[in-house]
Amino acid sequence: MIISLCALLLAGAEPPQEVHGPGELPVDAYTQSNANAGTDPFEGQRMFEAFGGKPGITRIVADLVARNQQDPRVADIFRGQDMVRLHRTLGEQFCHILGGDCDYSGRDMQAAHEHMGLQHADMNALVENLQAAMAAEGVPFRLQNRFLSKLAPMREDVIER
Repeated sequence: MIISLCALLLAGAEPPQEVHGPGELPVDAYTQSNANAGTDPFEGQRMFEAFGGKPGITRIVADLVARNQQDPRVADIFRGQDMVRLHRTLGEQFCHILGGDCDYSGRDMQAAHEHMGLQHADMNALVENLQAAMAAEGVPFRLQNRFLSKLAPMREDVIER
């Protein structure tokens, strides 16, 4: 690793940067890309606006994370996780997918969930909690389903067993 970093520096290339924001724990460097969000965004801003824009998405994410931390079915998954990073990247991901003017800076879904041991039952609980958070924000049920249909294919990248 040191040799490869030295070779990069001698060649004039920038070394990989740690990717984290204020209050977040450092993580190994990775390539930031909206492709890491796991799906293409909705066209236009109709969905973004229906979710209340960035303030609405922020509230949904905060509610979702709080529900998951309090839910005995999945609370253990969230213990010891970087909650500052989770709030930021989940908000970015939702905003990007919903068609907002946001870039996703997190890792791809498989890398982000690697070695977490997530099961189908865990995903079901997370989806229930997301539905409750969206309903609390007043997102119409049919739009919740449209959003969930964008997220559903990511199951295969997240579930390990």
